[in-house]
Amino acid sequence: MFPLPDEIAEPLARAGTRLGPFAREFHWFADVPSTNDVAGRMAERGAAEGCVVAADAQSAGRGRHGREWISPAGAGLYVSAVLRPAAHVIPLLTIAAGLAVAEGVSAATGLEPRVKWPNDVYIGERKLAGILAEGAVPAGGVPHVILGFGINVLRAALPPDVAARATSLDTELGRAPDRGLVLGECLAALATRYADLQRGEGARVVGAWRARATFLLGHVVEWDGVGTTLRGVAEDIDAEGALLVRMPAGVVRIISGDVRWI
Repeated sequence: MFPLPDEIAEPLARAGTRLGPFAREFHWFADVPSTNDVAGRMAERGAAEGCVVAADAQSAGRGRHGREWISPAGAGLYVSAVLRPAAHVIPLLTIAAGLAVAEGVSAATGLEPRVKWPNDVYIGERKLAGILAEGAVPAGGVPHVILGFGINVLRAALPPDVAARATSLDTELGRAPDRGLVLGECLAALATRYADLQRGEGARVVGAWRARATFLLGHVVEWDGVGTTLRGVAEDIDAEGALLVRMPAGVVRIISGDVRWI
């Protein structure tokens, strides 16, 4: 573990109480295999809710379904937080996190990211950030969720195959962003949206998410069923964050899996 760089420490200090539980304990590393893995080990040893792990680089960062998340040094924000949510919070946790990252980026940069079900943040047609929530119930321990997010900050560090389908903050702004400010605003927004869920105000989160997802609703999606590929029109998400898809026989709920947007 390393001392917080000034570029990170100063914006976090300015955010102050807006960080909520994420102001309690912050760990910064130069390089780790995965911030989710480090945070998970801390959670198993009893780390309090709100403990944050961030790194300048990851050697084995990952997204959903084990996909690689390219994490070059200094080129992004790679962050994970320990949460110990009540059962009623969990269904909307990923939705709330994606919304919070979009809101945090907007507050820090003036850009207006959009959200894509279930866990991506886009600007235009290109991916800017992703969310990964992983839960565990350690033997004899308290259940926890590790909520991780990665944001592309500098496009120049992305491999060509990734750069073709992704974007970055410096690309969209035409200049290098204040990485610490982006982190502080994302954590502050996450604190707000997590508090919404804790108070039972999931409808507020869903409504705000929907407002940033209008570009996708009405599009055709497909996913793999048992021995076949299914297809329908994405209409909305419901109160528990499931994607509602219109098919000839009616509306179906998709709660997980790999949905492809056509």
